Amino acid sequence: MQITLPWGHEILTLALPEDWRLNGVYEPAVGAQTVNPLDAAERALAAPVGSPRLSELVKPGARVVVVIDDGSRPTPVAQMMPAAWAELRRAGVTGAGVTVLPALGLHRPMSEEEIMRRAGPLPEGVRTENPDCDDPQKLAYLGTTSRGTPVWVNRTVAEADVIVSVGCIEPHIIASFGGGYKNIVPGVAGRATVAHNHALNCAPATFNMVGQAIERNPMRLDLEEAAAMVKGKVFVINTILNHCQEVIQVVAGDPVAAHRAGAAASAALYGVKVSRAADVVITTSHPMDSDLRQGVKALANTIRAVKPGGAMITLVRAEEGVGVFGLANRKLPLGRGALQILAPALLRVVPKIKLKGMGEEDRFFLYFALQAMRRARLLMYAPTIPAATQENLPFVTFAPSVEAAVDMARVRLPRGAEVAVFPHGGITYPLVEAA
Repeated sequence: MQITLPWGHEILTLALPEDWRLNGVYEPAVGAQTVNPLDAAERALAAPVGSPRLSELVKPGARVVVVIDDGSRPTPVAQMMPAAWAELRRAGVTGAGVTVLPALGLHRPMSEEEIMRRAGPLPEGVRTENPDCDDPQKLAYLGTTSRGTPVWVNRTVAEADVIVSVGCIEPHIIASFGGGYKNIVPGVAGRATVAHNHALNCAPATFNMVGQAIERNPMRLDLEEAAAMVKGKVFVINTILNHCQEVIQVVAGDPVAAHRAGAAASAALYGVKVSRAADVVITTSHPMDSDLRQGVKALANTIRAVKPGGAMITLVRAEEGVGVFGLANRKLPLGRGALQILAPALLRVVPKIKLKGMGEEDRFFLYFALQAMRRARLLMYAPTIPAATQENLPFVTFAPSVEAAVDMARVRLPRGAEVAVFPHGGITYPLVEAA
């Protein structure tokens, strides 16, 4: 039996062992029509969800901040922004009253050229700024959430009268779905805010929240509470993309109401019903093929489809190599065997652990990796990742070829093993009906 899998802009063909039984090939929903990003943005801005039009929210002379997601997201920001600029012009806002910031979170700053390329042509007088999660002079303290998160937010955003947040709603391992208030927290928040907020999901019940109900996601609810502390009105413009990263819908309006509508649309695309967990899961990073950090989403998204004690084979294209991934930059003091034995004890201390070269997001990834390796044998084919980096990630076993990964998976599995395949694992997640 042969299966074909997307591999960046190429196709991989893989022969499954004769004794393996195919549980299913799980693809995103098809049939949703693609739309022109600008046309879709104009329609969404004309009929916002749970909010007046942007042109009605903004008063002449208002301080407006436009927060755009950074280059790690597939949002076609530049193609949609003319619709937002038109709305602001209707409100009488000139470029001199507008600042554009990228939602960096803990990522590196973007150059002005990168921001301009991301945002598209800016009206005359618009200024740009990089948030800095570690600079107290650039942060404003807004209070503490009910879950104990200290809320530090970029000062320019905190003092704005209106904040326009442009992003993408896609399945997300920690936040259930991207988009909504997420461009503010963690997007332009302080490190202490991000650290406490992310740690809320370092727990057995919430370490993998991809596609899960927001109402049961403490981290998501906390970030929404935190972001709502800004004084200005927040108005979101969020895309929903298909697995080819083409726009199928844009939602705009209230950062909660519009987000929930967009999350429902995203879930209908990418949440696929799986009758039961399989002995083996084969998943690819597509369409998150840019780097290792993005590619490991395929493992995170689909791990609920593998039986405890089974095997996961994750194929990561990583066209640009490792990317910004602190967990891969430092060799851990423990090998795979020790991690397996000590994982239960380590999981209790990870939320507070400090490791040089690792950020707050990487601390969450460490927690996830320990939980994942306890569930299944993690095998990965990622030929662009250097051997030294592979050694820094003992949670997974790197295979020299796809065929070698299949051979490794067979070692511990009985004949007749059942296999589930996710060709677009970077964006698809399973809804498992029976374990």
